Amino acid sequence: MSDNKRLIIIDSNSLLHRAFHALPPLANKKGQPTGAVYGFLLTLFKAIKDLTANYIAACFDTEKPTFRHQKYKEYKIHRPPTPKDIISQIYLMKEVLKSFDIPVFEKDGFEADDLIATIAKKTKSQAETFILSGDLDNLQLVDEKIRVYTLGKGIKDSVLYDEQKVVERFGVKPEQMNDFKALTGDASDNIPGVPGIGKKTAAELIKKYQNLKNLYSELATDTAVLKPKIKEALKNNKESAFLSLNLVETKKDVPLEFTLESSKFGQFDKEKVKNIFNELGFYSLIDRLSNF
Repeated sequence: MSDNKRLIIIDSNSLLHRAFHALPPLANKKGQPTGAVYGFLLTLFKAIKDLTANYIAACFDTEKPTFRHQKYKEYKIHRPPTPKDIISQIYLMKEVLKSFDIPVFEKDGFEADDLIATIAKKTKSQAETFILSGDLDNLQLVDEKIRVYTLGKGIKDSVLYDEQKVVERFGVKPEQMNDFKALTGDASDNIPGVPGIGKKTAAELIKKYQNLKNLYSELATDTAVLKPKIKEALKNNKESAFLSLNLVETKKDVPLEFTLESSKFGQFDKEKVKNIFNELGFYSLIDRLSNF
């Protein structure tokens, strides 16, 4: 382990979903589905090794509606129900994390992303932070001290997003990702954005005007030099654009009792973890415990 303080914050629901879909179904002797938990742990172990992390915290969503649902009733409305085989593994995943003495955070009314943003902000001056996630919603947080570690094409592949990598992928800086998504929208979360504005156009607009506020200021004074179709789409969907901006921005001030030292990793009871792994049938992972 590194002497430097390196914190992994796990976007747990997201990672479970990715692991569930990336691996064939697995179950223990009792018939309990375990594949998502197994894939989650494979990714976590790889991240700990790759990042030489010595602090870990895990964040979960809850089933309750969030403040985003209050602002926009259609938020995530088209999402299919979470498969029951994932739901049955969420509790299991929390138990495994607790056996590693990894603190688990969840709070009704907020998403895991809000908790992640809050913890990342709290620890920014204390540690290098890596957000372990199955999606890219947290790229807005990337800076010189915060990066996003996510899965590539398969469970064994990974991508580490720093500031340069975000620009390479999307054409905008991390701090502009919210403005970018306010224009493109996000179909998976049913965030409307501006109809007719794709990723390429959105990136060009944000690069030129820096942010959504500047873009609409130019539109208001009619000094923005834009194609008529784009100008019309923007003008007709101003409310939608700013609503989308509000929805995609993560909260960084969620009331949480978190301290970096409480997430120190490595001093867990290995026998306790071994017993859980035996119950789950994760025999191949038991040998890896000697790495910690």
